[in-house]
Amino acid sequence: MSRWEELTGGVSGEDYAARFAALAGSGKDMHGEAQLCAALVPAGARVLDAGCGTGRVMIRLAELGYDCVGVDLDASMLAVARRQAPELPWIQADLATFDPAALDVAAGFDLVVAAGNIFPLLAAGTEAAVISRLAAVLRPGGLMVAGFGLDEAHLPVSPAITLPEYDAYCAAAGLTSVDRFATWDTHPYEGGGYAISVHRAQGG
Repeated sequence: MSRWEELTGGVSGEDYAARFAALAGSGKDMHGEAQLCAALVPAGARVLDAGCGTGRVMIRLAELGYDCVGVDLDASMLAVARRQAPELPWIQADLATFDPAALDVAAGFDLVVAAGNIFPLLAAGTEAAVISRLAAVLRPGGLMVAGFGLDEAHLPVSPAITLPEYDAYCAAAGLTSVDRFATWDTHPYEGGGYAISVHRAQGG
């Protein structure tokens, strides 16, 4: 069982969506992740939203002209995503065993985005497998961008993965570090409890 399932019981989709709707209603910019993705790859690029949740990031990317696929294990989150954007491809699958071919999804993504504390909320011990699976779906030279908390102030669970561990898993999967930010609007990372990491696949 993933840490997310332990935390929510897999029934939190509506509550999660309501929380972000309230933030958007308060005037908070809810599209920082999509804006960074748009700065990394041009419109029309293929994007995999890994751990897409209720679809907030992917729906915005689709509006900006990206060719998107969303994958999540939580049926309650996907139900919200499908209701909000039924025309987009939402796939229920475990990232640790994600096999695009078995799901009739073409590999060769230009970008994989994992926002929303995906890695700290995985099932313990599956982090390397998930990174390997995601790296495998990238085209040569494709990018993976992941943002997650590193301390209890930025996580709903105890910290589970450090940046050196994440970088090591990425290196083992053939990914090279490109950049690291403290925020989705690209403030440089100089330490702290939240980081966005950009890695590149070999080739390209």
